[in-house]
Amino acid sequence: MREVLNRLLEWWNADQPVAMATVVATFKSAPRLPGAAMLVGPDSEAVGSVSGGCVEGAVYQLGEEVVASGEPVLQRYGVSDESAFAVGLTCGGILDVFVERVDRTSYPELGEVAADIEAGRPVAVATVVAHPDAARVGRRIVVRPEGAAITGTLGSDRMDDAVVDDVRGLLANGRSETLEYGPDGQRRGAGMRVFVSSYAPVPRMLVFGAIDFAAAVARVGSFLGYRVTVCDARGVFATATRFPSADEVVVDWPHRYLAAESAAGRIDGRTVICVLTHDPKFDVPLLEIALRLPEVAYIGAMGSRRTHDDRLKRLQEAGLTDLELSRLSSPIGLDLGARTPEETAISIAAEIIATTWGGAGKPLSTLTGPIHHQAN
Repeated sequence: MREVLNRLLEWWNADQPVAMATVVATFKSAPRLPGAAMLVGPDSEAVGSVSGGCVEGAVYQLGEEVVASGEPVLQRYGVSDESAFAVGLTCGGILDVFVERVDRTSYPELGEVAADIEAGRPVAVATVVAHPDAARVGRRIVVRPEGAAITGTLGSDRMDDAVVDDVRGLLANGRSETLEYGPDGQRRGAGMRVFVSSYAPVPRMLVFGAIDFAAAVARVGSFLGYRVTVCDARGVFATATRFPSADEVVVDWPHRYLAAESAAGRIDGRTVICVLTHDPKFDVPLLEIALRLPEVAYIGAMGSRRTHDDRLKRLQEAGLTDLELSRLSSPIGLDLGARTPEETAISIAAEIIATTWGGAGKPLSTLTGPIHHQAN
C-alpha cells in the first residue's frame, strides 16, 4: 500500500469510496511481492499495480464491483487454460489478490496508519482475507511494537491475541505475508487466512568513504528504496553538495558512527553496509564492529585483492573469527566487468539484491527453474 498511500489518503479524506486490491500471496514466478497494491478510484482512475500489467484489467473490473457491493473478495489469478493471455499471468505465476472497499466508514484507522508510515513509526495492518464466516472477512487490526496502542479487532480476544503475537514478529523484520489459523485463531487449525502488511521504517544503506564511487552507490541505493547515509571523517569531502542523492551526510569516524547507530537501535536485519574507503585506518576499526553486529543484511568492502588480503590479516589479528569474516563480501560487488563508478555501483547493487533474494548472479538464460526467488 505504501506506493499508493498518498492518493488513497486523498480519496479517504474526501470520503470517496475506493477499491484497494492487494497482493496477499504469490506462487511460482509472480511479478509482484505480497503487499503490492492497486486502487480503483472515482472517475474510473486506476493507481498502482498488482502484476506489472498481466491481470490489471480483470482486477480493475473486480474493483468496480467491490466498490458497488461493499463486499470484499479474495481472487486467484494465474495461468490455467487457453484464456491466460486474456486474463491471467502469462509469465506462469499465480497471485492471490484481496479486493476491498476503502472509505472512512470501512477503514477508520487509515489516517492513523498513514501518519505512522509518514513518520517512520513501525506499524502493521492484519486483515482477515478468508474465513468460513463471510461476515469476518475484511476485519482488521492495527498492530504496533510492544507497548504501543493496538486498534481494532478481528472478532474475538483469542483471535486478536494469536495474530498480534505473530504480527509483531513480522513487523520487527519488515515482512508482509499471509498467516493461517483456525476459525477462532487456533494455531493448529485452518480456515482463517490473515494478511499482514508491515510498514517498518525504510531500510538503510550506510556508505562509508566520501569518494566518487560513493556518490554513484548513493544514487543507486536511493533508487532501490534505501535511506542512504554517507559517512566520512574528512569534512572537506563529506558534504551534501557532493552527495545530493544521500538522505544524510555525516562527518564522523566511521567506526564511531556505526557503534553509535547500533547502540541506538537504528541498525537492523535489513541494513546494508558498503565500506568504500579501502584505507586500513578507517576500514579495520569499522569492520571490527560491522562484522560483529547481530543483524545486518549485507557487508561489503572495496579494494584490490592485495588490499583484501591485508584487510583480512588485520581483522584476524584483531580477533575476528572465521565465521565473522565469512559475512564480508570483499572485493565488493559482482563480476560485471565494471570500470566506472556508475558501473561499479550497479555491480554492488546486484550483489546486494542477489544476497537478499538468494540469486546466483548468473545470466537467467543459462539457468532453469523459477526466475523469482524467495527471500533468504
